[in-house]
Amino acid sequence: MEKISVQVKENWLEEFQLPDHDKEVIHTLSRQDAMSYALDRVAMDQPDWTFVAARYYLEELYEKAQVNRKEREGTIYGDFYSLIQLLTEKGIYDKKLLESYSKKEIDELGKLIDPSKDKKFTFMGLFLLADRYLARDYDKNTMELPQERFLIIAMTLMQKENKEKRMERIQEAYWALSNLYMTVATPTLSNAGKSYGQLSSCFIDTVDDSLDGIYTSNWDVARLSKDGGGIGLYFGKVRALGSDIKGFKGNSSGVIPWIRLVNDTAVSVDQLGQRQGAVAVYLDLFHRDIMNGFLDLKTNNGDERRKAHDVFPGVSIPDLFMHKLQEKDADGKSVGMWHTFCPHEVKKVMGWKDEAGNALGLEDFYDETDVRHFSKKYEEAVAHPLLPRKSYRAMEIMKRIMVSQLETGTPYMFYRDEVNRQNPNKKELGRTSVYCSNLCTEIAQNMSSTTIKEEYVNADGDLVIVRKPGEFVVCNLSSLHLPNVVEAEELERVISIQMRMLDNVIDLNTISVGQAQLTNQRYRAVGLGTFGWHHLLAKKHIQWESEEAVQYADELYEDIAYYTIKASNELAEEKGTYHAFKDSEWENGTYFTRRSYTSEKWKELRDRVAHTGVRNGWMMAVAPNSSTAKIAGSTDGIDPIYSLEYAEEKKNFKLKVTPPDLTHHTYPYYLKARHQLDQNFSIRQNAARQRHVDQGISFNLYVPHTIAAKELLDLHVEAWRNGLKTTYYVRSTSQAEIEACEACQS
Repeated sequence: MEKISVQVKENWLEEFQLPDHDKEVIHTLSRQDAMSYALDRVAMDQPDWTFVAARYYLEELYEKAQVNRKEREGTIYGDFYSLIQLLTEKGIYDKKLLESYSKKEIDELGKLIDPSKDKKFTFMGLFLLADRYLARDYDKNTMELPQERFLIIAMTLMQKENKEKRMERIQEAYWALSNLYMTVATPTLSNAGKSYGQLSSCFIDTVDDSLDGIYTSNWDVARLSKDGGGIGLYFGKVRALGSDIKGFKGNSSGVIPWIRLVNDTAVSVDQLGQRQGAVAVYLDLFHRDIMNGFLDLKTNNGDERRKAHDVFPGVSIPDLFMHKLQEKDADGKSVGMWHTFCPHEVKKVMGWKDEAGNALGLEDFYDETDVRHFSKKYEEAVAHPLLPRKSYRAMEIMKRIMVSQLETGTPYMFYRDEVNRQNPNKKELGRTSVYCSNLCTEIAQNMSSTTIKEEYVNADGDLVIVRKPGEFVVCNLSSLHLPNVVEAEELERVISIQMRMLDNVIDLNTISVGQAQLTNQRYRAVGLGTFGWHHLLAKKHIQWESEEAVQYADELYEDIAYYTIKASNELAEEKGTYHAFKDSEWENGTYFTRRSYTSEKWKELRDRVAHTGVRNGWMMAVAPNSSTAKIAGSTDGIDPIYSLEYAEEKKNFKLKVTPPDLTHHTYPYYLKARHQLDQNFSIRQNAARQRHVDQGISFNLYVPHTIAAKELLDLHVEAWRNGLKTTYYVRSTSQAEIEACEACQS
C-alpha cells in the first residue's frame, strides 16, 4: 500500500525544470485546473508539460480506483488478490485466473507491481490506456490501474506454462511490458484476463465463388467483427458482372453488390460496442470488375448504388502489369495494354486443373524469379479467341488507382508475385498461396476458400451443414518499442519473452470461426513488429534522408530477425514445431539463402532450425502501431512524425503534441515532417527492412496534394522495383487524417 502525499505531489514537479512562476501558480489550482494548465503549456520548447499533466491524471486514476474498490483512503495500488477476486465476482475477469493461480502465487506476483513505472507515461499515453483498455465494471467505473493491466496480461499469457518456470516467465513478461520495451496487440491489451473478447488482431478470408460461400463468409465476418477483429477479404474468385450463372449468360451482378453487403455488415456489427467493424476488400487487377466500380468504391463521384464507403479496397498487382506500365512508343507515350477477365469464365474456357482435378484460374499462379508462371497463363488467356475480356491501356487503370488514392488514400497496393516468391510456406513453385493481405497490409499467409460440403438431417432431426475448412488467416501481433529496447540493449531478452507471449496467444485464444482456429493451430503464425523508428533515428542522431538511415534499417532489422527466429527455434525445441514445418523453406534452408544470411551465426542458426525446427510458420510483421505507440510515448510504426507541434484529435479529446524526447539535441532530426520528406528515402529504408521481415510492413506514402501524376507513379514503380510487398495508404495533404486500424495496433 502507498499513499499520495503533498510531498509526493511536490516531488512530481521537482522532477521537471519548470519556471518558478508556473510552480507557484499550479500549487494554487485544483487538480483538474492544474491538469489543464499543464496541457495548455505543452509546446515545442517545453514538451515536458505532458508528463506534469500525466502526474495529475495519475492521481485522479488512483483516487477513482481506491473509491470504486472501497480501499483505504490514499491507496495507490491495493491488494492485487482482492482486485482479481472482486472483478471475477463481477464477471469482468475470467474465472480461469483464480483457477490457474493460488492465492499465494497471486500475492507473490502482486509484489512485482512497481508504481514508479506509471511515471513513464505521457498524458496522451496514460489517457488512451485508461480510456480504452483498463478494466472497468459494467457501470464504467475505473477498477484497474496501469501496472495491474500489464501484470494481468502477463499472468493470462503465461497461465499454461510449466509451473516450475511460470512465475519467472510472468516476471519477465511484466518487466518487458512495464518498462514499455514492447506492447501487445490492441485485442490482447484490452481483453487479456477478461471474460469476453478474443486476443488476435486481424483475420483474412478467401470468398468462394458461390452463393453459399459469399453468405457464409459474410457470417464469419460478422462473428469476428463482433469480437473485435479487423477483416481482410479476397474477392478475386467471385465471378464478374455479366458472367453466367448455371449457364444463363449475363446474370451475374459481379463483386460490387457483395462488397456492399460486407460494408453493411461492418457498419451493423460493431467491435464490442467501441467502433464499427473494419473490413478491407481486395481484387486482382486482371479481374473484369476492377474498372467496373471497384476502384471507385470510396470516391465521391459516380453511382452511389455501387459505392461502399466504409470498407477499404486493395488491389492485387502482378509484376507483368508493372512491366506493361513502362511500355512506351517512340514518342514516349505509354502503350502497354492490359486485359481483364471473369475468373469463372477463365476456369470454364481455359480448362486449367491441379493434380486433384480442381479448376484453376489466373489468380492461382504467380511469377517466380526465373519462371514466369502467371505471365504465361495470362498470355494464353489473352490469345484464346473464345475468352471474353475487357481491355484497357495499363496506364488508364493506374491513373484511376492514383486518382482514388489522392482522394481517399486507397486502394492499398499488394504486389502478389513478390509476396508469393518470399513466402516460406509456399505449397508449390508458381502456384499462388497468398492472394491478398489484411486490413493494414502487413500480413501475408497461406489462404484458401471454405466451402459447404454437404447438408443432412441427423438422428435427432437437426439440420447439419458440413463445411470443408479453408485456410482462414489469423494475425497475432506484438511490437518492440525500438528507442527503449535498443537504448537499453535488451533486444534479445525482450524478443525471447515476446515470442513466447505471442505463441501462447495461439493456444489461449478461442476464435468464434472454426476454420480460423484450425489455421491458427496449423501454422502458429505470429507477427512481431516494431514502432518508434523516427524516434529512434532522432535519438541516434541519424537524419531520415540519409544513406546512414537506410543502412541502419538493414542492420537493425537483421538483428531483430535473427533473435526472432532464434526464439522460435528455442520454442520448437521445447514445445515442438508447427504442423506444416516439413518441406517449408525454414526446413530446407531456402529462407536463409534467399536473404543471403551467410555469416557464421546465421549458418549455425540455419542448421539448428533444420534439425529442431521453428515453432511458428511466420514470425514478423510490422503493423501501423498508432494507438499503442502513443501509449508508449513514441512515434507511429515506421512513420515519420506528423509535425514538430500539432493537435492530436480523437472523438473524445484534443491535445497538443510534440515529438518524443524533443530536445535541442534531437530537434534537427525531427525538423522535416512526413509530407516534407523525400519518399524515395522512405521506400529505400523500407526495402532494407523488408528483406528481413517474412511477412509485410504497413508502409504509408506521404505526398502533397499538388503532386504530379508522374511523380506518384514513379513512387509506386520505385516501391515495386525495390521489392516492397505492399504499400498502405497514400496520404496526401488534402485528406483529412485517416484513422488507422485499431485492431492492428500492437
